Amino acid sequence: MTQSRPRWFTEHGDGHADSYIERFRRLAAEGSDLAGEARFMDTLLPRKARVLDAGSGTGRISGELHARGHVVVGVDVDPALVDAAGQDHPGPRYVVADLATLDLDEEPFDAALLAGNVLIFVAPDSEPDVLARVAAHVRPDGVVVTGFGTDRGYPIDAFDRHCAAAGLVLEHRFATWDLRPWRADASFAVTVLRRPPAAG
Repeated sequence: MTQSRPRWFTEHGDGHADSYIERFRRLAAEGSDLAGEARFMDTLLPRKARVLDAGSGTGRISGELHARGHVVVGVDVDPALVDAAGQDHPGPRYVVADLATLDLDEEPFDAALLAGNVLIFVAPDSEPDVLARVAAHVRPDGVVVTGFGTDRGYPIDAFDRHCAAAGLVLEHRFATWDLRPWRADASFAVTVLRRPPAAG
């Protein structure tokens, strides 16, 4: 298992979390639509679902899913982002943790989400560990949804191999969160995966 630091820390200078937080606060104040991923997830979920927002950042998706009646736990490796999430989007529970070693003392979730290019910002070569640890927190027949840029250094074929190794089955893939059809040359991939149902 990799022990290197997430790219979120190593590829950005000091103060990046602060600028990231302020950016999303500004966008929210301007009335920008920041809920697209949450709307997508809501269509997949039963009412009052338990959702793991893996790489929750400033909490914008966690907060929106909470507002829609779901029980949400947001996890992020950056304490500054977790602190901002608690201030700006109260309601969900937020936890500081590395997704590659995630081990929450929680009942299994109905779904997990890795949005906002989370898989691009994890530690190099930790993607299989991240997918495996997130999948381990989802109940059988639950879903895992990811979204990331395909031109950011994580090839989609490698991603598919890592998902299969984590026991996840691909159900749907789109080029955008608003369901534009997937194309091989798409610059973004939204993927819906499922844990197989329990045997018997």
